[in-house]
This record gives sequence, C-alpha cells and structure tokens, in this order.
Amino acid sequence: MSMLSINPVTGQTIQFFPIWQADTIDTVLREVESAQVGWALLSVEQRAVYMRQLAGVFRQRRDDCAHLITDEMGKLLKEARAEIDKCAWGCDYFAEHASTYLADEIIVSDASRSLVVYQPLGTLLCIMPWNFPFWQLIRAAAPAMMAGNTVVLKHASNVPRCALALEEAFREAGFPANTFRTLMITANQAETVIADKRIAAVTLTGSNAAGRKVATIAGQHLKKCVLELGGSDPFIVLDDADLEFTAAQAVTARFQNMGQSCIAAKRFILVDAIADTFVQRFKMLTSELRSGDPKLETTTLAPMARADLRDILHAQVERSLAMGATLVTGGKLVGTEGAYYAPTILDQVRPGIPAFDEELFGPVAVMVRVKNAEEAIRLANQSPFGLGGSVWTRDVTRGEAIARQIQAGSVFVNGVVKSDPRLPFGGIKESGFGRELSYHGIREFVNIKTLWIG
Repeated sequence: MSMLSINPVTGQTIQFFPIWQADTIDTVLREVESAQVGWALLSVEQRAVYMRQLAGVFRQRRDDCAHLITDEMGKLLKEARAEIDKCAWGCDYFAEHASTYLADEIIVSDASRSLVVYQPLGTLLCIMPWNFPFWQLIRAAAPAMMAGNTVVLKHASNVPRCALALEEAFREAGFPANTFRTLMITANQAETVIADKRIAAVTLTGSNAAGRKVATIAGQHLKKCVLELGGSDPFIVLDDADLEFTAAQAVTARFQNMGQSCIAAKRFILVDAIADTFVQRFKMLTSELRSGDPKLETTTLAPMARADLRDILHAQVERSLAMGATLVTGGKLVGTEGAYYAPTILDQVRPGIPAFDEELFGPVAVMVRVKNAEEAIRLANQSPFGLGGSVWTRDVTRGEAIARQIQAGSVFVNGVVKSDPRLPFGGIKESGFGRELSYHGIREFVNIKTLWIG
C-alpha cells in the first residue's frame, strides 16, 4: 500500500511512497514526545531563532517549493510562489510576536501575587489538506511550536512530496531533531494516532465529514481540537457598489486557486438593481481566463487538484441545472488530459438547489438575486456554513453594519476574504470551531494556567 503523487496537469504518476507500519509510527511518536521536553524548556526567544531560520529557508527555496506545489496539486506557479512567501511571513510574524502573546498576565486578586501563564500541551497532530499544502501547515504549526509544542503532520494523501519537503525545511532550518515530523499514514491510521496518549491535541483543516470523525475521536479521549472545515461564503453586492471594481475582485475571490479554497466566494448575492450589470461584467472577465500549463505566466486557470474532484463538481453543476439554475457560461470539462474544468457561472440559484445548499469546491460561481439588503442578509445566513463572507458597497458604515449581521468567523467589507497572521481565523456552525493565527490561535494549544501565591 502506498501514497501516489500524481500530476493533475497530465494525470501521470510522479512518485509513490510506502505507507508506514505501526512500529514506525510508534518509534516516531516516541521520539517526538521525547523532543518536546527539551523544546518546551527553551525560552520563546530561543525558539524564535529557529522560526526565523525557517522563514529564511522558505525564501531561499521559494522556487523549488513552488514548483513542487504546482507539480503535485496543480496550483498556478505564481500562486504557489505567493503561498511560500506567506509561509515565510507567518514564521517571521510568530517569531516576533509570540513572546508578547505568551507573556505572563498579572491579575489582581486576594493573593499577594496571582497570574496567568501559558504553557505548552505537548505534541500536536496536524491533519492538513492539499489545497494550500505548505501554508495550511505553517499557519497551524508556527504558533503551536512557538508555544513550546512539538508537531506531527498527517498530510493529504495526494501531496506526499510536499509533506516530506516541509519536514526537510524544518530540518534545514536547524530545529532540534524530532520537533517536527511528517507521518506517512492513512486516514484510518490517523484515527489511531489521535487516540495515542502521546498526542495532546489535534487540529484539522478539511471536510465536514472528516471534522465530525476527528471531533468524535478527540472527544472520546478528552483531547482539545480545532477544526477548520468547509465554507459557502456569501459575496454580497449592494446597489451602491462600484461594479467595475467589485466584479474584478469577485473573479479573484472565486477563481484563485481554481476555486479550491474554503474561503473562496461561493454565493454571489446580488441586489436586483445591479444584478444584470454585475453578471454581465463578471461573465466578460471570466471569459478572459485561460486554461493551460500552470507554470506559464500566460495561464490564468489551472487544473483542479484531482480528476475525481472535478467529476464531483460537474455532477453538482448538472444537478443544479436540472433543478432550475441557469447556465451563463461553462459547465463542462476542458480537454482530454488533466483535471481541467471550464470556469462556470450559474444564475437564478435559490435555496433548495445544490449550488446554493452545498459547498462547490472548484471554479463555479453561483449568482443569487435578492430584492434588498435585508433579503441578502437572510440568504447569506441561510447556510449550514459560517466561515467567511464579504460585503461590497460605497457606504462603508452601512457595509460594517451588514457585516456584523453575517454569521461567519470573518467578514470583509470591500475586500476579498483571506487569512492573515495578524487576525484570528476560523468558523462557526458547520465550518468548525476554534481559531488559528493571531494571539487567539497561539493560545488554542496551551495550558492557560492560574498561579496563586499567598
């Protein structure tokens, strides 16, 4: 049994990797648990030296890592380079700010001295997806490791080379041995690792089904977990929005990373007064996207990560059309080689149609028409998901008021939703719980301990 690295541009297998046996897993977990003791004894400032060195490795190996991402999951090379740049930024950010976020907090009480201290939990299992194969891990591991935890990674099965490259990056940065390790294991084996007493906590970015399973196992063993799951982000366009600017941003929000992002704009909720104009403008900009080799600068639309994911998306589109959605453009496979799918626009979508109710994880934009802002808010919130969202208007005061009413972990006004090390990131409802990034994220995997001194 092995993991396959398959190029989504050609469908050809690049390399295969054996799945680890139980004795190998046991050895690595024992080594990582042992390494955590010494890692936790270092000061935050000492850990920061290694984290800055890791940022340097990412900058030095930027092109190598970017090509690896593109070869393994198909991302545009320019987007892959931007992902590695973000990894370096994230490492530098937590190296700089962790000492402040983890500083002892003095609390006045009936003690002569009382305070709150933040101490590591132990070893964190990170179960990560393929869509941002480097950044998703770094945004979880950088704060957790700066807090004194060690990390083991169970990566998505279709990006094993990225998983091993991450371990090599930590090694090259000089981190003490076994403070970060990649586990070459299956999802079923990961369930056993979650239950292992040497794992203190778990974080998952992935599907809702995976989130429920991880939460169940973690709960059975009373272990802390953070879940960042699916999303169906609303992109609300009000009648006073700058339509030329907004439509251009909408294309980025929907089609970057080939639409394979939890926080991609997925439901474009348009006030009737501007709906026709927006759809026409959006269609025109979409028609300028070009499929091709993701390593070429002229390519603006990459393949999807896997052919099976493309086929699932196409089936969702066909079911939506059968239930009353209107096809504006696209809705078909592209070429005979690779996992390409045409950029697609569905109009006249309403609740009850799969394109509204389900997460579409790919290059399909869904247009929903409403009478006014009040109906836009209602439909934005009429979703089991609550990860991100955005509001587009020339009146930023009005935009903020509406943003406060959207049920999501992040809402942007006149901006594309993104993760940022300075801001907490995560969702509510079926989009999961807990937060990554900022001081909120670094405190997810610590013992928030009270010290009372009489």
